[in-house]
Parts: sequence; structure tokens; C-alpha cells
Amino acid sequence: MSEPATPRAEGPLLKAIGVLSTVCGVTAALMIFVSVLITCQMIWMRFVMNASTIWQTEMVVYLMIAATMIGLPYVQRLRGHVNVDLLPMVLSPPLRRLLASFTLALTIAVAGIIAFYGFELFHIAFERNWKSDTVWGVSLWIPYLAIPLGFGLFVLQLAADLFAVATGKADG
Repeated sequence: MSEPATPRAEGPLLKAIGVLSTVCGVTAALMIFVSVLITCQMIWMRFVMNASTIWQTEMVVYLMIAATMIGLPYVQRLRGHVNVDLLPMVLSPPLRRLLASFTLALTIAVAGIIAFYGFELFHIAFERNWKSDTVWGVSLWIPYLAIPLGFGLFVLQLAADLFAVATGKADG
């Protein structure tokens, strides 16, 4: 099995975006690890100590969602998303680059829309001081921030990939 194709990071900007995407991947992995630790603590508290839990379930949910959003640029950098290579395999290199450029541009548009409306949701929650309807009552702008942040960084990695394809620094 071959390694996933990653664009050759040439130039300081592409390298910086690659490092930022890697930091996002490490951050997402740490969020998942912390959520597992919290889950273990919650199980211990409930079933061994016979104590109630207040914040654990909500925190685990928010961490897992945030890990998914923040991990997007890293997964894109590694080409870890599910894809079908049948069509690109039969296309000539120029058509493959054209298809990759079109797909990346379309993905940038969709992810950009999600980032825009995610920022709007985060901003409204921040301005109106929305809180969750739980005993913990966390300020919702905190978990909502993961949407525009994750998708914004995803768009940045997609733009770097599109630049690499357009300039011939990466295969289509």
C-alpha cells in the first residue's frame, strides 16, 4: 500500500500552511485523547463512586465535534478523505489537473460557505451570551467556535493544495 500523496511544500507559505495543518491534527488527536480520559473518569464516578456527573457528557460531545472540525485541514493535507480514483486514473495528466482544480475550487466554495455561516452562529452566540440548557450551562460560543475555525483552516489547506496543483508542485 502506498503512502498518501501530499503536495510538495515548496515555498515558505505552503510550508507554513502544512505546519499549521499538522498542528491542527495534533490538536484534534489530543482532544480525542482528553475525551477518552473524561469518559473513563465519568464511568469511574458513576459506577464505582456512585456519584453524579454534571459536565462530562457534554464536554466529551463538544470535544469530539471540535476534534472533527479542527482535524479537517490535517486530513486534507494527508489526502485522508474518502475518494474514488477511477476517473482520475484514466485521465491524462492535464485533464487530471483540471479535474483536481475544479474539485478543489468547488470544495473551497462549499467549505467557505460553512465557515461563513459557522462564524455567524459563533458571533450571535457570543453577542447574546447563549448558554447550553444543561446544569453545566457552558457558553455556547466556545464549542461553536470550532465550526468557523476548523472550516476556515480547511479552506486554507484546500487553497494551498489548489495553488500546488495549479503551479505544478503537486499532481492532480
